[in-house]
Amino acid sequence: MFKKLAAYTTLQSLAQKPMDMSQEMTPERIQKMALRGVGFHLLFASEKVSHEVLSALDALAHETQVLDKMQAMQEGQVINQIEGVASERRAVLHTAMRDQFDDPQTAPKAKEARELAARELEKLQRFLQKIEGRFTDVVQIGIGGSDLGPRALSIALEPYFNKGKRSHFISNVDPDDANGVLSGLDLKKTLVVVVSKSGSTLETLTNEEFVREKMSQMGLNPKEHFVAVTGEKSPMDDPKRYLSSFYIWDFVGGRYSVTSMVGAVSLAFCLGFDAWMEVLHGAHAMDVHAKQAGIGSNLPLQSALLGIWNRNFLHFPTVAIIPYSQALLRFPAHLQQLDMESNGKRIDKTGASCDFVTGPVIWGEPGTNGQHSFYQLIHQGTDIVPLEFIGFRESQRGGDLHIQSTTSQQKLLANLFAQSIALSIGQKSDNPNQLFPGNRPNRILFGEKLTPYSLGALLAYYEHKVTFQGFIWNINSFDQEGVQLGKVLANEMLDVFKGKRGAFPLGEAYMRML
Repeated sequence: MFKKLAAYTTLQSLAQKPMDMSQEMTPERIQKMALRGVGFHLLFASEKVSHEVLSALDALAHETQVLDKMQAMQEGQVINQIEGVASERRAVLHTAMRDQFDDPQTAPKAKEARELAARELEKLQRFLQKIEGRFTDVVQIGIGGSDLGPRALSIALEPYFNKGKRSHFISNVDPDDANGVLSGLDLKKTLVVVVSKSGSTLETLTNEEFVREKMSQMGLNPKEHFVAVTGEKSPMDDPKRYLSSFYIWDFVGGRYSVTSMVGAVSLAFCLGFDAWMEVLHGAHAMDVHAKQAGIGSNLPLQSALLGIWNRNFLHFPTVAIIPYSQALLRFPAHLQQLDMESNGKRIDKTGASCDFVTGPVIWGEPGTNGQHSFYQLIHQGTDIVPLEFIGFRESQRGGDLHIQSTTSQQKLLANLFAQSIALSIGQKSDNPNQLFPGNRPNRILFGEKLTPYSLGALLAYYEHKVTFQGFIWNINSFDQEGVQLGKVLANEMLDVFKGKRGAFPLGEAYMRML
């Protein structure tokens, strides 16, 4: 269906002669190609888009009814499904997990989800008051969405942690991961949060038993240290083994779950409950913006459309997300899962094979480190890599100094904007080794300061960018069948390790290599 859209035909025609940014970058263009919302500026003059392209992209958004679909999602309509084939048939309501700040006329399913979230938040607030002073450290055990988002936010918000509180994460079933984390902890003062919606995730349960055994060896009662975040009535919902259980639901997918109890327990433990609510407040503000701001003024939608242009019409296969903020050290890893697990799909929502490309490969590292690593390829390599920069006017921690007449934060921002300009306009030279072709697309999402509120908004911005792209492609961004096959085969391989020979000949072949 995507290739049959009228706007697709227009965009395909415009892509035959894309603009050359190196000839078009002007102050006027920079002023015009900018949006503002929820405390952020989206600056996209450095993308390979003319006004004709932007108009056609707006038409694409109209034709695919993306704002109606966003409204439907946030109302709790069943959108996690593939027509005509066996699939999940669920609402998608991660937005309800942070809808605690106003009282609009809410659709029944969204209202119910909102009330469930409120119940868990109240339970969490009471729990934190009950354990106040008992623990200094929290260890979260989970994998995938139960680790990447909470870990990224924990690193990003460390300057806002209450004094004496620290967070740690164990995800890899590699025993070196658990041993490395535990080696620096006083287990008597450690709270352990185990996260698995099903209560049966192999890596998570293995790591949980690993930590329980370490505590038992020290004469500690693990039950007095462990908290479960799981589905209600799952195998982990067991008061005999946990201090408390907090619930998550099928309508919140793992990679969209950080603003549910998946992230709330460990982050609220470190930040304090009120600061955690600021994260939710920022995310909710972006949720409202994503469904109410019109086409042409909607930040995540504009970013999604630019990504569609780069992916489907200019045929760029990857996107690098580069935060010029050390606090966002692990944020690209979270966005990698968010985007690639959501939109790495080969069939549309009718079950038909896509005859167009879908999600790009997502990767990234903080600037300015990347400038001394992979920017060589980005500036002069044979592949063009679109970039999404993230930056903030102020640093988190302050304490900056003037060195050679400028502060470190000013140097950081000078590099951010200089890289955007350099990628856009390039550099002419008679020496081919010093020729920079330019005309390489990038955009900047720029905020005032990375705070709990702005981080919540940033998180939701990317969630909705990914979701809008899925709506346009008419794919299901909310299942993840592609992660299941490896799990099944891993369990069969474990049977080989246990000596149950013959059931898995390929596993047997690998065993002979050991």
